[in-house]
Amino acid sequence: MTIMQPKDEDELSDMLHTSLHSGAPMFIRFPRGPAAGVKIKDQPKILKIGEAEVLRQGEEIQIWALGTMVPEALALAEKLSARGLSVGVVNARFAKPIDKALLAQQATGAKLFVTLEDAVVTGGFGSAVLEALSEITTTARCVRLGWPDVFAGHATDVKTLREKYGLSSQQMLATVQTAWASLENSPQNTDLKY
Repeated sequence: MTIMQPKDEDELSDMLHTSLHSGAPMFIRFPRGPAAGVKIKDQPKILKIGEAEVLRQGEEIQIWALGTMVPEALALAEKLSARGLSVGVVNARFAKPIDKALLAQQATGAKLFVTLEDAVVTGGFGSAVLEALSEITTTARCVRLGWPDVFAGHATDVKTLREKYGLSSQQMLATVQTAWASLENSPQNTDLKY
């Protein structure tokens, strides 16, 4: 089963088109509420199953985002870059299968991977990235950001819930900065895979 999550309505159009032409079961996850407001191209394209999209090149930190967290990832990368870090951003597109080839390529230079998902972290996209990283010879660490595995309750808007669970832009920035600082202040341990 292929699981996709679009960053916007144009990519949703591509995913629907891909599903129609795949001949295999596909699942597309998207949130309720208003769309991003991007222009939808006249002719959708067929996506290569499992192929992520590199949106920003970087070396030290790689942010892999899924769905509505892609704009958050780009904003986070800007803030981290302003602090002198080389940060890449990947629109994963696929929660399953993930782009293991790109992950392996980035793992050769990255010290920290960050996953952003608008879903429960436990057993989710971030866990799949962490599992794939464990199969690669790398000392890179991984920070998974997403919803906790609890009933989140109700809120008038997503912003309120994100703040409650540490997913506001400032909270995510603080989490990544803390992870980076601990990485920089600790000796490399090549026996562990993160």
